[in-house]
Amino acid sequence: MNNTFNIQRFGLLLKRQWLEFGKIYLISLLVALGVIVAFYGFALWKAFTYADSFSPRDLNFREPLFLIFGFIFISIIASSYFAHLGQKPKAIIDLLIPASTFEKFLTGVFFTSILSIVSFLFLFYITDLAFVSKLRGMYTSVEQITPYVHNGKEITSIDHIAYFFSKYSGRDKFLPLYFFPFFVTSVFLLGSIFFNKFHYIKTAICVMIFSGIWTAIVVKSGEWLFEGKIMIDQENRNMNHMSQNTGEWLGVLLIVTLTAIFWSITYVRLKEKEV
Repeated sequence: MNNTFNIQRFGLLLKRQWLEFGKIYLISLLVALGVIVAFYGFALWKAFTYADSFSPRDLNFREPLFLIFGFIFISIIASSYFAHLGQKPKAIIDLLIPASTFEKFLTGVFFTSILSIVSFLFLFYITDLAFVSKLRGMYTSVEQITPYVHNGKEITSIDHIAYFFSKYSGRDKFLPLYFFPFFVTSVFLLGSIFFNKFHYIKTAICVMIFSGIWTAIVVKSGEWLFEGKIMIDQENRNMNHMSQNTGEWLGVLLIVTLTAIFWSITYVRLKEKEV
């Protein structure tokens, strides 16, 4: 039997960790669902209560809610996974589980990076689907909604209001954003095993410090490279568009590389705990 990875042993480990971690995880999902529903209900209660009071701007809260609360949710899940290793009694029991370090690490990645992200997307999707479907059903036939021009046409129906994820079905967003959640979970997963107490707070402080330093470096570098320079012809504009696409892929490469580095450090740290 392979001492590094065995699919049957890994499956049993997933089942065992779900029995221990699953209850807390399900409670976290219920809390997250309650928060999302509360935000939607508070933002749209006038549209449901008073006739003809809906405005498309009432749905502008969705993007900030998705980004900010999504970050908080996945980071808390990741920060709590290895937190018990800071307590000797629980750490001894966990480290004596008959599974390899690599399998324990993969289990942590599965719960914190894959399951948490997919779960949050699903919760946000079904909540948005329910509320927006209700709005569309209520206001599609209402002609008193203030019309406005969209793509050269005057629109008075709410039917053009897209469900949240259908708005971003195309490749119209900054590419690194799609990989950033995995980077966030890798950072907080490392924090959960690196710090013995106050894992989330300490990791968040480190993230803020390094983010500030990184932002300062990027801003100063941009000023040094581009300050006082302007494009003078169309060829430069085309080159700038190409460099923008290249910059996005370089951003993806950077995030993927950093994620792999943080996961590697987490694996090494977990191995040190066992030793």
